[in-house]
Amino acid sequence: MKKVCIIGAGSTGIVAAKTLKENGIEFDCYEKGSDIGGNWRFNNDNGVSSAYRSLHINTNRKVMAYADFPMPDDYPMFPHHSHIIKYFEDYVEHFNIRENIVFNTSVVEVKTKPDGTFSVKLDNGKYIDYQYVIVANGHHWNPRFPEPAFAGEFTGEVIHSHYYKEPEQLKDKDVLVVGIGNSAVDIACEAARLHTGKVTISTRSGAYITPNWIWSLPFDDLANPLTAKLPLWLQRKLLSVTLWLAHGKQEDYGVPKPKRPLLSEHPTLSQDLLNVAGRGLISFKPNVKEFRGKTVVFQDSSEQDFDTIIYATGYKVSFPFLKHIPDFDVEETNHIELYRRVIHPEYQNLFFLALVQPLGAIMPLAEVQSKWVAKLIKGECKLPAKSEMNAAIQQDAEKVKKRYKESKRHTLQVDFHPYKASIEREIKRTKVS
Repeated sequence: MKKVCIIGAGSTGIVAAKTLKENGIEFDCYEKGSDIGGNWRFNNDNGVSSAYRSLHINTNRKVMAYADFPMPDDYPMFPHHSHIIKYFEDYVEHFNIRENIVFNTSVVEVKTKPDGTFSVKLDNGKYIDYQYVIVANGHHWNPRFPEPAFAGEFTGEVIHSHYYKEPEQLKDKDVLVVGIGNSAVDIACEAARLHTGKVTISTRSGAYITPNWIWSLPFDDLANPLTAKLPLWLQRKLLSVTLWLAHGKQEDYGVPKPKRPLLSEHPTLSQDLLNVAGRGLISFKPNVKEFRGKTVVFQDSSEQDFDTIIYATGYKVSFPFLKHIPDFDVEETNHIELYRRVIHPEYQNLFFLALVQPLGAIMPLAEVQSKWVAKLIKGECKLPAKSEMNAAIQQDAEKVKKRYKESKRHTLQVDFHPYKASIEREIKRTKVS
């Protein structure tokens, strides 16, 4: 029987592979495509990348980088996806990981065996037994559309943002973008700059627009472990003042202000939206009420015709290879009950990495999760009792429910610094002497 199976060689799979390797743990890493990088490889031949040609990271390169492998100083502060892929390739070569990755190979099924280990089926029909499985397949690849669907039928072009690649797709078209998250705003701004058609964003509840830069500093540099410990009301007050100093009132640019308080939802990061909207190149509408051919009727009873609708409405959390284990059929709810967002109490040798939506970068969190998992596999850490794990899971769920608007988008939400500290505490608190 082999030791560990890693599913996926994106940004999470490669840091898991590196961490296991430096801990002397045997593993195989399976990647559906022909190269590493996952979602960050533009036109990835694994067929599940959501990257578009102009994509840049929204967290600065210092925050996003792995702890022992900084991004080059000559990179821009918010690098393009081509820089990120080069960084991942350099990481893989530096730590000699590539030899442990099996490319062009998918895991199609993971089944539990009577002894609690796993039988892993590959797309070539081969079965291999493993003691542990690490799930690193990402959660931004299976498009989610509005549920329930809007009334009526739209007879123009309909796509999900997952399939948006270049602004030329929108040339000479009047475009409605449904959603106001990061991808929605990027796509809307690109369409507006074409100056070939009207661009409208439909948003059910709005979003606070956070810039990438403030006072010559990356905006996310303002967050740190100390500010993360402040009471939520004080964090909100400080952020409100900072945003006002950065750009004043966003509604003065024509961008609607949410009715909910700050830090009640995932922020939308954009240096461009307010500028483009302030020039009248993007308009805003409330949620869609119904379709009448190419006419869209909104909740305020206003109507407008469009050629194309882009749904930037998020993704389903999906594990198609775990379809025989009911606990992980979570596409409808996006809610999965994991201790510290990594381990299900009933399957303690099955680990989920980077299954979080942080206010910050995912990569450093996947890195610290990997270190915890490696110690668990080596027996240098132990898990608490199931009852304690279940209690912690419920506590975390209640915190999310209390703070965030109830939405499938927010089920994976964590605060970067407190969450990272919680995993570091797990490593120390459960250390086996």
